[in-house]
Amino acid sequence: MDAPTSDRTDLGWSLGVLLRGYQVALGSALDSLPHGFRGFQVLHAVDGGAHPSQLALAAHLGIDRTVMTYLIDDLVADGLVERRPNPQDRRQRQVVLTPTGTQRLAECEAVVGQAEDHALAGLDPQERAALCGLLRRAAQGARDMGVDRDPCRVVQDAVAGLS
Repeated sequence: MDAPTSDRTDLGWSLGVLLRGYQVALGSALDSLPHGFRGFQVLHAVDGGAHPSQLALAAHLGIDRTVMTYLIDDLVADGLVERRPNPQDRRQRQVVLTPTGTQRLAECEAVVGQAEDHALAGLDPQERAALCGLLRRAAQGARDMGVDRDPCRVVQDAVAGLS
């Protein structure tokens, strides 16, 4: 299928093609990780260490808190993360990587990096950095505004912020 020919940006088509290419390149590489790609996302977010609680981590990733509990339970069972009391608020539990989790995350990041390279092969390094930065801003804007906000409008606002 060729790209749409109108001057109107077709965000859905573009994202769909990129996502399929990304999924093909990723293949079954993360299947052995609990919850696959979602488990990878949790490990990656936990590695940043910016989430004081499991609830904050769930909110950051847009995962239902009940689902997050089961996901974390499975990552704990695999020895990839553990729950520790938050030093600032002992009522909260922070999710932290174990040494095994750190090693596994590095292995997964290499695979995910190759999939990103495959999906973005048509762009030079500067274009990749710009696209990824814009997508991150658009995603954060969409998340911060809630699901009722038009994602195309969020992208337009992000692009407008560059000028």
